[in-house]
Amino acid sequence: MSWSGFKKTVNRATVQVMMKAGQIEKTSDRDYEVEERRFRTMEGAALKLQKEAKGYLDALRAMTASQMRIAETIDAFYGEAGAKDGVSRAYKTAVEELDAETIKALDGPYRTTVLEPISRFCAYFPDVNECIKKRNNKLLDYDQMRAKVKKLVEKPDNDPGKLPRTEKEMQMAKEVYEALNDQLTTEMPQLIDLRVPYLDPSFEALVKIQLKFCAEAYSRMAQVQQYLDPDVREQYASGQLDNRVEQVLQEIRDLSIAGAT
Repeated sequence: MSWSGFKKTVNRATVQVMMKAGQIEKTSDRDYEVEERRFRTMEGAALKLQKEAKGYLDALRAMTASQMRIAETIDAFYGEAGAKDGVSRAYKTAVEELDAETIKALDGPYRTTVLEPISRFCAYFPDVNECIKKRNNKLLDYDQMRAKVKKLVEKPDNDPGKLPRTEKEMQMAKEVYEALNDQLTTEMPQLIDLRVPYLDPSFEALVKIQLKFCAEAYSRMAQVQQYLDPDVREQYASGQLDNRVEQVLQEIRDLSIAGAT
C-alpha cells in the first residue's frame, strides 16, 4: 500500500469512528441499502448452491464406492454358496458396472452443465464486492468533506478562499460517490434477476442427470433380482419375509455352538 493509500485508510477509519460518536452525519440511501441486502441474500444462496452441487457429485461417488465395498464383502461372505445361485456375484457385477459406466459417464456432463455454470456465476461476486467496497469508501470521503464544509460555514476560516475550495472538493467527492452508488443501485437488481434464466438450464440438467442415474441404478438392480429365490420375492411382497427371517434365526439359536453360554 502506498503512503497516500495508507493515509486514506486512516482518514476513513477516523471518519467511521466519528460517525459512531455522532460527530459526522452519515449519508443514507435506502434504495441502495435494499438492493445490497438483496444481493447479500442471493450471494449467500448462490455460494451455498455451489457448495451443495459439488457435495452432490462427491456424494454420488462416495455412495458407489460404498456399494463397491459392500458388494465385495457380500461376495466374500457368501463364498461358494453365493457362487452357486449367482446372486452375490451378480450384485457385485451390477455395482461395478454402475460405478464404471454410469457414474463416470455422468461426471463430465454434470461438471459442464451444473458445476461450471454455477461457479462462473459466483465468480462475479468478488467484482461486485470490490465495487461495493469502493462505493463505501467514496461515501466516507464525501461525508468527511460535507463535515468540513459545515464546520467552515459555522466557523469561518481566516482564509476566505478555503470554504470555496472545500466546497469544490465536496462536490467532486459527491459526484464520484453518486456515480458508483447509482451504478450499483441499477446493476445489482439486474444481476439478481438474471440468476433465474441463467441457472434454469443447470437445474434442468441436474434433474435429467438424477433421472438417468436412478434409471440406470434401477435397471441394474432389477437384473440382480432374477437371481433371487422366487419364494423370497413372494414372501417379501406378501409381508411374510419377517417370519422366515425369524425362523432362520431360531434355527441358528438351536445350534449348540450358538446357544452355548
